[in-house]
Amino acid sequence: MLLRAKGELFDRHLVASDGRIGSVRDVYLDDARWVVRYLEVEAGDDGVGGRKVLISPTSIRRDAGNDQEVEVALTREQVRNSPGADQDMPVSRQFEEAHANYYGYPFYWDGPYLWGSSPHPISGEPSVTLTPRGEVAGERVRELKEAEQRARESHLRSSEEVIGYRLVATDGPAGHVEDFVIDDSDWRITDIVIDTRTWLPSDHLRLPTSAVAKVDWATREMRLNIARAEVEKAPKA
Repeated sequence: MLLRAKGELFDRHLVASDGRIGSVRDVYLDDARWVVRYLEVEAGDDGVGGRKVLISPTSIRRDAGNDQEVEVALTREQVRNSPGADQDMPVSRQFEEAHANYYGYPFYWDGPYLWGSSPHPISGEPSVTLTPRGEVAGERVRELKEAEQRARESHLRSSEEVIGYRLVATDGPAGHVEDFVIDDSDWRITDIVIDTRTWLPSDHLRLPTSAVAKVDWATREMRLNIARAEVEKAPKA
């Protein structure tokens, strides 16, 4: 199923195995493979917290959920103790390793497929150690905190950060990024929704991610490998 990130996925409720977790507020995208690596969840429902946490699509149940909810194979306690997220901040590989170890996920970068050893997200056994009170053992907390401190070394970005970036074709400005289209079977980003109203009457168009040459974080630009004439031929969103 194809769905818009900002238009359809954001604000869906996340439901754990023992109750509601919170709501999806953002997604973190991998601009090298064009895939959603994490959902950012505001874990504030039913007393879970209120902090922002990262949830991998690996934990999402593909046999459940609807257009209002996303169900995950996690408990509220796991989410309560999960690595947090600073909005719009890149996610480092060290943080990702700590995150994967916490939940028992295989590393998505360790293998030939979109999700490492598999074309689709797969789960494993959590390696986290809990105290008798159900808290994460101190050593694991320190590991996660240290990983968070190194988070600025990454290429993963918040979609909310990228939405609004200027779009630059090979021969000039071509609008700006409006949204992303996601295939929730494997969480690939198939298309970018762009707003072209500054130079075209066609309003919103859909460009395949293959048309992107580079995302420049410093200049807040998404550079294309096609000319404006090719952009103009893109289908309406």
